[in-house]
Order: sequence, then C-alpha cells, then structure tokens
Amino acid sequence: MVIFVLPCLALNYFGQGALLISDPATISNPFFLLGPQWLQVPMIIISTIATVIASQACISGGFSLCRQLIQLGYVPRMRIMHTNPTEESQIYLPGLNHSLMVGALLLVIAFRSSEALASAYGIAVTGTFLCTCILAAVVYRDRYKWSPWATIAVFGGFFIIDGIFFASNTLKIIEGGWVPVLLAAVLILMMFTWKKGRSLVLARQQHDAMSVAAFMARLPHSRSIIRVPGTGVFMTANPEFIPTSLLHNLKHNKVLHEHVILLTVKNLDLPQVMTDQRAEVAEVAPNIYRVTLRYGFMEMPNLPPALAQLQFESTGFDVSQASYFVSRELLVRSRPSHISRWRMALFLLMTKNATPITDFLRIPLDRVVELGVRIGI
Repeated sequence: MVIFVLPCLALNYFGQGALLISDPATISNPFFLLGPQWLQVPMIIISTIATVIASQACISGGFSLCRQLIQLGYVPRMRIMHTNPTEESQIYLPGLNHSLMVGALLLVIAFRSSEALASAYGIAVTGTFLCTCILAAVVYRDRYKWSPWATIAVFGGFFIIDGIFFASNTLKIIEGGWVPVLLAAVLILMMFTWKKGRSLVLARQQHDAMSVAAFMARLPHSRSIIRVPGTGVFMTANPEFIPTSLLHNLKHNKVLHEHVILLTVKNLDLPQVMTDQRAEVAEVAPNIYRVTLRYGFMEMPNLPPALAQLQFESTGFDVSQASYFVSRELLVRSRPSHISRWRMALFLLMTKNATPITDFLRIPLDRVVELGVRIGI
C-alpha cells in the first residue's frame, strides 16, 4: 500500500499545488479542475469510492477501539456481532454504528457546507496527530524500553510539527472547532464516570462479600443447606470472594448445587492471551471449583465452550446443562456518597443502556438465573 498509495497522493498534491501556482483562481476546487472536462465524471466516481473507503475505515476502526475500551472497562458493554466466522476481529456494533450515523447527519445539518466544516475537521485531525505522537512515544518508551534520548530524538520532531499544526487550528475554535473539543470532553467524561462508578460498585461488593475461606469453613456446619443435582456456575468479579448471587441463592432458596463453579472473567491489558494461560482451575472444597478465565482486549469471551474445555478432578460436571447465576444490580446513591449527584445520574443512565453481562459473555439465555441485589455507592 505504501509503494502505491503514497506516490499517488504525492503526485496528486503536487499537481494541485502546480495548478494553484499557475492559476490561483482554481482555489475553489483544485482537485476537479486539475483534469480536463471529459475526466470530470471518472474523477467524481474515483473520489466517491475513496470517500466510501476512508469512511468505512474510520467506522471499522471505531468498532475495534470501542471493543477495546469495553474490555478495559472504560465503556459500558455493547452488543457485538461477529460478521466473519473465521476472523474474530471483524465485528459490528449496531449501537455505535447508529450513533455515528446520527452524529454525521447532525454535523451535516449544522454546518451545511464543507467549508464551514473545515474548522472542526482541522481541530479533529491535528488533535489526532498530536495524540498519536504522544501515545506512540509512551509505547516505545515503556514497552520497547527506549531510552529517553532516543524517544525524544525520534518523536520530538513529530511532536513539534504536530503541535504547531494543532496550535494554529486552535484559532478556529470559535468558528466551529469547538465541536470536536466538546465531543472529546463528553466522551472522556463518560469514560471516566463509568470507570469510577464500576470501581465503586466493585468496592462495595467486596466490602459486603464473604471470603471463600470463611464460606468453606462454615459450609460443613450449615445443616439447613440442601445439595441438589446439577452444576451451578456463579459469576464473581473477585475470585477471593463468594459471589453475591450464591449468597442470595442460599439465603432465599436454601439449596446449593452438587457441583459448583465460582467463575471469574478477567480482561487483561494484552491483545490476546496464550491458550495455556487462559484458564486457572483450583478446587476449594469437594465438588466446588474456583475458575478464572483470562481474555485480552482483542478477544471476545464465550463461556460455554471455554468451560467445556476445562478438566475437573471430580466427576459429574456437565457444563452443557449448567445453570449460570448472575446478580442483577440495583444501584442507589448512598449517604455519604463518593460520587456527585449528576455523575451518579449519568452512571445510572449508562448502566441502564449497557448490554447484559449474559449477552456479552454469550451465555445461553435459557440457562441464566438472575438474582437482584441492592448496592449503594
């Protein structure tokens, strides 16, 4: 692509520059005025195809970035559809796609012309250049262990150039450049609100939870608990604590499955996890296992097949007929609260519109049991 696209772009831009030097009046549309009249229709077709390809690349890139943000815990869960049975990275997010469509239509209606949109475009593009330069420098410094001087030598020049371009475009903020700045601020606010809210929820759950060791010590002395046939999978965010769904099931139903799996799904700051490092299985009591599944941010969890591949020392584990117990969180603002009222309202709105964990982990709906739990944050 570099040996083909780069020369074509360079020749086209050089040609437009030469045209403007010879005839400054062509500034109104240098691309289409670059060729003769009989080439206007082919040039329109080529430019339209290029526009579609570029926009599709942005949309597909948005899908991948959003999925990675979901895996890292900065964005609520969304419905993710795999469009290729052999390529896991080819995905489609209906919710994000519809949001992009609405946003594009609103921009066109608000700005009405490409000239008016240029100010917003300039801020967005130069800001992307600057952020990419900074993030690349961080990656090469931390991940590839470049020395500070080598990092500055390679990325310092790019940073200065990108910074000059971005600074010059800040003069256009009043003319429409405020739109991408406002959009970026809103997205950052939403991401950090979600991260903050989820951390408070997890902290509250751990505060009220019972450790696995304490539960196992009390279990043999609980004569009121009846063991029933079957396999129960209880989801928990922290493998050191008993899932809230299990405690509520014991509290209200007084039963415990004959075979129990305490399951934790962890998303790591890695693109992919090696197969031999995917699962960790530990028997904490007879017929009770603690299982931890690890996934990278480029991977999509699928619990039934993952559990079916595990080996348990005890016999009788039928994962295909297992019941999955999850907690349905009812969030309320406690007093005192660690989150402001307006951020709490935003967090509740995002929680309400998040895809259920059962859909995200691709658990069969006919095998799911939800137990409500009230959590104050």
